[in-house]
Amino acid sequence: MIRPVLDSVTLEQLIAGYINNGSAYECLFCNETFKIGHVYPHGEELVEAEVAMQNHISAAHKSTFHALLALGKKGTGLSDTQSKLLGYFFDGLSDKEIRPLVGGVSLSTIRNHRFVLREKARQAKVFLALMELLHNSNQDPRSRFIEIPGRLSAYDERFAITQAEFKKIVGSHFPDGPDGMMSRFPKKDKRKVAVLIHVLKRFDATRHYTQAEVNEILATAYDDYTTLCRYMVDYGFLGRTRDGAEYWVE
Repeated sequence: MIRPVLDSVTLEQLIAGYINNGSAYECLFCNETFKIGHVYPHGEELVEAEVAMQNHISAAHKSTFHALLALGKKGTGLSDTQSKLLGYFFDGLSDKEIRPLVGGVSLSTIRNHRFVLREKARQAKVFLALMELLHNSNQDPRSRFIEIPGRLSAYDERFAITQAEFKKIVGSHFPDGPDGMMSRFPKKDKRKVAVLIHVLKRFDATRHYTQAEVNEILATAYDDYTTLCRYMVDYGFLGRTRDGAEYWVE
């Protein structure tokens, strides 16, 4: 499953298709990671972690370009036709070669799509500048949305949680303070997401955990740590191996 792109990812990281989290290179489109300082086989050669990640993106996703297109309309803002045309343009097809692939439309229609996409790129730059200025403005920080980590869809409006909402939910479910125990597990999705994100802060994102270690940490937040663990995995905040031997923060 293609992962949603988080707000913290930069344009340079998007173009590369991966991030350096300090200890490993992490693919933006799946759960693959390569630890810095390790070497990995590639054919008859051994390559460093970053080269291994670049090879992975080519093998698993064809290219960063194709992986980004696979985010779909919610991720790219492009219509199905625009996505197809971008793919054909990227593959180096001429307008004449593209014409039969899009229902035999006129060449002028294809050229117009090229123009519209170029305009869309310019507009995207202006929009990014506007959003950056808004982020640095004097707007009430409580009205800003929190970032949803892990594999949970960043495009699901049910999980648009503001800083103010997050603080209120955590306060109501952790009456003895943010480091204390949860009084009850919420039923509504938005509240579940908020408390799970809060509990996730008790884990170290740079290491892997055994099942026993996960249970020990979750038990500091809620008596029914088994249920808490299940939701952590189901919502994509914690990843785990198929046999459940290792867990990690997504």
